[in-house]
Amino acid sequence: MLIRAINKIKEDIKTIYEKDPAANNIAEVIFCYPGFQALLMHRIAHKLAYWKIPFLPRYISYWTRIFTGIEIHPKASIGNRFFIDHGEGVVIGETAIIGDDVLIYQQVTLGGTGSEQGKRHPTIGNNVIIGAGAKVLGNITIGDNVRIGAGSVVIEDVPSNSTVVGVPGRVVQQHFVTEEGILMHNRIPDPIRCELNRLKYELQEIKEKKA
Repeated sequence: MLIRAINKIKEDIKTIYEKDPAANNIAEVIFCYPGFQALLMHRIAHKLAYWKIPFLPRYISYWTRIFTGIEIHPKASIGNRFFIDHGEGVVIGETAIIGDDVLIYQQVTLGGTGSEQGKRHPTIGNNVIIGAGAKVLGNITIGDNVRIGAGSVVIEDVPSNSTVVGVPGRVVQQHFVTEEGILMHNRIPDPIRCELNRLKYELQEIKEKKA
């Protein structure tokens, strides 16, 4: 069990090196990356919650939030190679399920939409990127290889291999992602502007026909 835990930590550190070019050495990652620290403490709290130990998992989560600014409920399920970049203000709810190779930025919320019981938080697929300030709310499913733009509010299921932007989030067919899988936030189109442009062209065609 100890060897497995050590291998998991090594994998987390390797993931940070791969996804953050600012990571210079192991000491920086361990002591200066709140996302790594929060994930490490969550793994402990999650195991204690799995063993149905009362109070202590939530207490660990509470102090982790104070020190890192990241709140992860002990019962949230998180896959392999998960990375929280910067991390301040990240909230992950109790029934959230996160797949493998997921990257999220600061101020992201994986939250619920009310006080209902049962599964009330999102399920995130594999190889997903969630941009800064995005809110993914409710018992919805985000498919594999999805990119969610910064500031988006997603309240409906998102199919795999798509990009979502806007409030509320809308699926954009164009995938502005590099070969390395990095979301190009500055190249995401505005779906509302695209729709207005389409209507403008249609109106222009009607005017030309009447003329």
